[in-house]
Amino acid sequence: MATIIRPEPLTRAAFKPFGDVIETAGARHYPINQGTTMRYHDLAAVDVATNNGKALINIFRGQPRPRPIHIRLMERHPLGSQAFIPLQPRHYLVVVADPARPVSPGALRVFRAAGTQGVNYARNVWHHPLLVLDADSDFLVIDRGGPGDDLEEFRFAEDEEVFLEV
Repeated sequence: MATIIRPEPLTRAAFKPFGDVIETAGARHYPINQGTTMRYHDLAAVDVATNNGKALINIFRGQPRPRPIHIRLMERHPLGSQAFIPLQPRHYLVVVADPARPVSPGALRVFRAAGTQGVNYARNVWHHPLLVLDADSDFLVIDRGGPGDDLEEFRFAEDEEVFLEV
């Protein structure tokens, strides 16, 4: 039996159970550098210190997946958060699982992120790997490096077909 999930807009309120939306709209800000720069302050709770972790700054280049997009697995990071900040103004999809429920097709939520919005997945939040829509897209990624295994994967059963409507 197939499950089809429709994206909803990415907002701070809707995404709060899963982490932070990183965007300037509505963010606390103030001028710096003799008034020539606006600082948008403390946009995400970066969490990397567990088990002597350190912050890694990376660039990931995502490629569009064949349509319809089939969700086969979810992943989470038990030792730290993971932030994705788009470097081009292109929409992308964010798939997360309700943290209060076991991972299943019915626990998934999908958000359509604007190219001006990043996300920071909180520690232990089940999410799908990067899902770009229209062209190869670069993301600045801040996550945890250091000792310990910081990746767990969940694979859906073969008969659990989950597709995204885009």
